[in-house]
Order: sequence, then C-alpha cells, then structure tokens
Amino acid sequence: MTTEVSPATGAGHVPAGTRWLDDGEQLAWRAWLHSTQMLQDRLERDLVRSTGIPSAYYEILVQLSETPDRMMRMSELADRCLSSRSRLSHAVSRLEERGWVRRQECPEDGRGLLAVLTDEGFAALEAAAPIHVESVRTHLFDQLSPQQIAAMRDVGETLLRHLGR
Repeated sequence: MTTEVSPATGAGHVPAGTRWLDDGEQLAWRAWLHSTQMLQDRLERDLVRSTGIPSAYYEILVQLSETPDRMMRMSELADRCLSSRSRLSHAVSRLEERGWVRRQECPEDGRGLLAVLTDEGFAALEAAAPIHVESVRTHLFDQLSPQQIAAMRDVGETLLRHLGR
C-alpha cells in the first residue's frame, strides 16, 4: 500500500490508527493536488502576462465589483479573499497606487475601513475579465466532459459545505 507518509521513511512518530490512503486514494489525491497547483500557476501566468494584474489583485477587484456600491469592509474582504489582514492591506495599497481602489472610513462606526472599487479599477477589471475567463475555459473547461464538470461541481460543493465556506 502506498502511503502519504510512511513510518518506514523515518518521518518520526506516527500515531496508531493512522488512516493511510490506499493506492487509489493516493493517486486521486496527488493528481488533484498537482493539477490544481499547475492550473493556478497557468492562470496566474496568463493573467499577469496579458493584463499585469496578479490573481490576488484580480480577486480583490472581483469581490468589490460584486458588492453593493462596490465597497466592502477590509476585514470582510480579507476573509472573502482567504487572505490575512496585513497581506490584504498591502495588496490594497498597491491597488490604491494604481488608482483602482481607495479606502474610506466606515460611516457606521468610524473605526473600520472600507475598500472601494473606483471607476478606473472597475474598467481594469472589465478589460481583464475576458482574458481571465478565456484562460479558465482553455485550461479547465475545454479539457473536461460535461459529466466531469458536473462531478467537479459536486465535489467542490461538498468540500465547501464541509469546510464551512
């Protein structure tokens, strides 16, 4: 049986009752892990090469574009982008330098900060979106059958429910 980490490799103490992956699970895990890493890398390269926008910045623009008034609390934006608050703050600073996002005080409490997508940022997103979606289509959806797409959605929704998104 193939194992993710085997006690025979000298990897240290392995708890009794470890539920090792069987050969099929191991192959599925590694195929999924490596393919998603390679896909993310390809999408990132395509987006940056064609638009100059890293995917982390693109995601911030997307999240803001989908909210009322194109604004969101910085803390909520960090959560939605799966980012630390400090990493998000740094990214928003870079987007502010481009004139695509601005910060403003939250009118409800005066303590929180809002990230606001500017018209220039929305225009940059509108220009980048067709390029990004074509990359997603080329490198993901064009490679899969309708049945595989349905299975991918089912797996994704199952994991999202489990992981609490």
